[in-house]
Amino acid sequence: MATAPATLGVILLGAGASSRMGRPKLLLPWCGTTVIGHLISQWQQLGAGQIAVVLRPDDSALAAELNRLNFSIQQCIENPQPERGMFSSIVCAANWTGWHTEISQWAVVLGDQPHLQSETLRQLLTFAAQNPNAICQPALGGQEKHPVILPPQALCELKKPVVDTLKDFLKLTAVPRVQCAVDDPGLSLDLDTPEDYKRLSVSC
Repeated sequence: MATAPATLGVILLGAGASSRMGRPKLLLPWCGTTVIGHLISQWQQLGAGQIAVVLRPDDSALAAELNRLNFSIQQCIENPQPERGMFSSIVCAANWTGWHTEISQWAVVLGDQPHLQSETLRQLLTFAAQNPNAICQPALGGQEKHPVILPPQALCELKKPVVDTLKDFLKLTAVPRVQCAVDDPGLSLDLDTPEDYKRLSVSC
């Protein structure tokens, strides 16, 4: 059941090196497909108006998987300096000129949280729709988590940030920030190591 308005854009962060996993985490089997396949399908089912994947310029394996999934190359954003970390991918997405004109909110989605429940994301998207001019984050026990939903003003600021991390950006921006309290322990878990994969993949 779709929840997100067609004005939601999704930034899927896929330019990481997966160094702790030892192999590309987005290509790991997950729920009958791969992690990246599951994430794309999940956000499509939630009703996102546009999904873009940020990837490394030399990542032929991920590009091949996206092609297998019939995901358009036109919806891929290359990060020329992925070694600079996750925030550099977000900045690349903020500066991307391929966003549809009707997109008015952006979800920054990590590649290491395929285990998040769709109901958790529905709750966050409903909350974000009620707060269209604020930065919205799910919160577990008062602690802010991902994914982060950004309004236009925040995305504009991210085009030329004065900080080096998303955490610092969220602290310093004048854009209002609001928390959506969600009871999902998965918000505190990441798919970073083989042990994480073994433990979390049983949820499929």
